[in-house]
Amino acid sequence: MTRLTRASAGIGSAPPVRIAHLGLGAFHRSHQAWYTARTAPDWGIAAFTGRTPAAAVPLQEQDGLFTLVERGPQVDSAEIIGSLSRAHDGRDMSALAKVVAAPETALVTLTITEAGYALDPVALAADRRTLATADPTAPAPSTALGRLAWALDARRRADAGPLTVVPCDNLPSNGSVLRAALLALAADAPDLADYIHSTVSAVSTSVDRITPAVTDADRADAEGLTGFEDHAAVVAEPFRDWTLAGEFPAGRPRWEDAGARFVDDITPYERRKLWMLNGAHTILAAAGPLRGHATVSAAMADDAVRALVEGFWDEAALQLPADLDVHAYREALAARFLNPRVEHRLAQIARDGEIKVRARILPVLRREREAGRDGAGCLAALAAWADRLGGETEPLLASLHDDIAPLTDDVDALRTRARRN
Repeated sequence: MTRLTRASAGIGSAPPVRIAHLGLGAFHRSHQAWYTARTAPDWGIAAFTGRTPAAAVPLQEQDGLFTLVERGPQVDSAEIIGSLSRAHDGRDMSALAKVVAAPETALVTLTITEAGYALDPVALAADRRTLATADPTAPAPSTALGRLAWALDARRRADAGPLTVVPCDNLPSNGSVLRAALLALAADAPDLADYIHSTVSAVSTSVDRITPAVTDADRADAEGLTGFEDHAAVVAEPFRDWTLAGEFPAGRPRWEDAGARFVDDITPYERRKLWMLNGAHTILAAAGPLRGHATVSAAMADDAVRALVEGFWDEAALQLPADLDVHAYREALAARFLNPRVEHRLAQIARDGEIKVRARILPVLRREREAGRDGAGCLAALAAWADRLGGETEPLLASLHDDIAPLTDDVDALRTRARRN
């Protein structure tokens, strides 16, 4: 079988780089890279890996090409995506600085997971010291956002003009969160802080496309559909959604031509997605394994697990504006979750549970209590999460105590339940 490359696929040279991306994973390739390939053939992406450099290796060998398999309820389709111009090890700070500092680069997009924005005090202090030295030969910052700030400082020194940063992770007001984190990192580097204040735009986004971890069987399916051996294939559901709010002073692709939505106020859209989809995922990842399920579709098909999701959805829907057509969105979500051909593993979703519960479940509980209701659906979700964590629940509940205690008298009951497991 022929290995996928630009030469073997008869695809021209890579497009010129205009976008830097941090966090080279499957979701980026199924989402932002797809939108860019569909709408902006002259906007190439230089992507940098996150937690492990491994993802860059097959993409380097394939000239940035990869197969995107869309897995519908009955049949698959495949498309070769060519918007990745280069793939780099995320530790290659010289390459990152060069890409971000280039005048042609207009955007930096990020998929570094929710945990990537939670800078612990030790890492924050270390990266602040590194950035304060303004020494390009100093050791690289240890965090993804520290590396971004370091690269932004290279752009400042190059006087390369304005830039837009576009976080694509599931955090409320993710643009504001990113901007605040960058300014915290630059607190001891006044020139960099001034540059971020005056020249760097942070756009808030809501992103949606279920993209499970790829398997050997998925890679074989991609090969069967295209005729090319592809070690970087990605599988995703046919559905995709992208909502953005903010300014793009250096320009952007016309992502709206592929269905992206540009709005003045992103809050209703991000809440709908974060609570209804991501909140349900958190519940499924908690309750599903306890009943022997390993995938979203299997857990959602279990009446007991689905009842937990529906109970939470009932309460989340009350907190969303009617003009978002929440009922139709909810029905579409259920159909997406029940698609058995999208093998979305619950273990993949369950990572960083504390951060996800805080962002996805507790805001709905808070609003339910403020409205004078008991939030029983949210509490049932928290109880399922407590059961799932078993012996690890006590310290995690302790870390969430300040968030939960003002909302419910049931923290002790949750702790008691955890200790019994």
